[in-house]
Amino acid sequence: MYTKNELLFPHHAIPHLRKLRGAEWQELVDRVLTLPEADEQSLAFCLMMIRLNGCLSCETDSFRAMRGCDACSIQTLRRFKGSDRELLALYSQALAEVQGYLINTSGGVEVA
Repeated sequence: MYTKNELLFPHHAIPHLRKLRGAEWQELVDRVLTLPEADEQSLAFCLMMIRLNGCLSCETDSFRAMRGCDACSIQTLRRFKGSDRELLALYSQALAEVQGYLINTSGGVEVA
């Protein structure tokens, strides 16, 4: 019944978002696309999009899920009222969180 539903924003959807915003956004997308999927910058981009899209509240039988992550993400970025700088700030915040998590988990410190 369902072709392929992702549970969270997938890395393969990133190229579809490149031309939706200005030059700063395009530079970020281009940079992330050169990196492996497991790179901290790629993970931060996906985390940012998960938050923007509201992926955690998406149900597999919802209209959003049936349309797919690409369409949902495109719509989210088109509706985003902030500037590219605000998007970059959200990305920077997500990157800091990913880096902090990686430092805490690789250093043997248990994160609650």
